Amino acid sequence: MLAIVCPGQGSQTPGFLSPWMELPGFGDRLRWLSAVAGIDLVAHGTTSDADTIKDTAVAQPLIVAAGLVSLLELFEHPSQGFDAVSVGAGHSVGEITAAAASGVLTAEQAMVFVRERGNAMAQASAVQPTGMSAVLGGDPDDVQAALDEHGLTPANRNGAGQVVAAGTMDQLAALKDAPPAKARVIPLAVAGAFHTEHMAPAVDVLAGYARAITTHDPRVQLLSNKDGAAVADGAEVLRRLVSQVSNPVRWDATMQTMVDMGVTGLIEIPPAGTLTGLAKRGMPGVETLAIKSPDDLEKAQRMVAEHGTQAEGE
Repeated sequence: MLAIVCPGQGSQTPGFLSPWMELPGFGDRLRWLSAVAGIDLVAHGTTSDADTIKDTAVAQPLIVAAGLVSLLELFEHPSQGFDAVSVGAGHSVGEITAAAASGVLTAEQAMVFVRERGNAMAQASAVQPTGMSAVLGGDPDDVQAALDEHGLTPANRNGAGQVVAAGTMDQLAALKDAPPAKARVIPLAVAGAFHTEHMAPAVDVLAGYARAITTHDPRVQLLSNKDGAAVADGAEVLRRLVSQVSNPVRWDATMQTMVDMGVTGLIEIPPAGTLTGLAKRGMPGVETLAIKSPDDLEKAQRMVAEHGTQAEGE
C-alpha cells in the first residue's frame, strides 16, 4: 500500500521549482495557478530569495501550487492517482494540497483558499513577533515541561522524537538558551506561531470563506492532521482545514495510522524531504521517496506500480 504525502511550510527552498520548469506544460500550469492566486509563483519558485519565500503569504500558495502541478507529472489526473495508491495526507498547509488531489476541492478552490489562509495568517503574525522551533530528542516529559515553563505551545507533534514549539520570539529565545536535557532546539524558517491561539483571527476569516465553498467527498482514504484519522466526508475535511490553523498538527498520529493501515511505501511530493525524513524514523521498514526533481519521477512511478498493485490486490 502506497501513501502520498504533501509537505508544509518551511519545506520550501530558493529555486526548488527551477528544474521542473523544463518539463513541457509545467510552466503553463504554474502560471494558471499564479493567475488564480494573484501571485507570481513562477518567480517565487525559481528566482526569489529565502527571505521572500519565507513570507507566509508567499510560502503557502507556493507550496500548494508546487504540489498540485508536480502531481500532474506523476499522475495525469491526481485524484485518480491517489485512488490507485490508496492513502493521502498533508502536513499543515500540505493538507490543502492533499484535499485537492483527493477531489475534495478543485485546484482553483485550493489556490483561493490557501491565498486567503496565507494572508490571514500573515496578518495574525504581524500582531507581534512570533515563530516556531523544532525540538529534537530529549525525554518527552522534559520537553513538555520546558515548553510549559516558557509558555510555548507544542504546535506540531511530528513523531520520531520531534516536537515543534510555537510562541513569541522571546519565548523561543529563552527555550534555545535553556533547552531540555539531551535535546536540540532549531529555529524554523516560518514567520509566525502557526497552529496556536495566535492564529485565532485567521480561523474566523477562513470560516467565512468555507461557508461558500462546495466540496466533494474524498476519493481515497484522506488522513487528518487533527488526529490522524481518515475523513470520508468532504464538508468535514473543509471544517478541519479551517480549525487546524489554530490547533496542533498530529503528524505522529498520522504516521501511526499509515503504519496500522499497512502502508509499505511513501512518496513525498515537492518541496520534498521533511516528511520522508520523519517517516524513516517513525515508520521503519516503509520504503520512502522524496521527489526533489524530475529525475525522481521514474523511481516514483516504479513505486506506484509496485506498492499500488499490492494495495489493489488486498
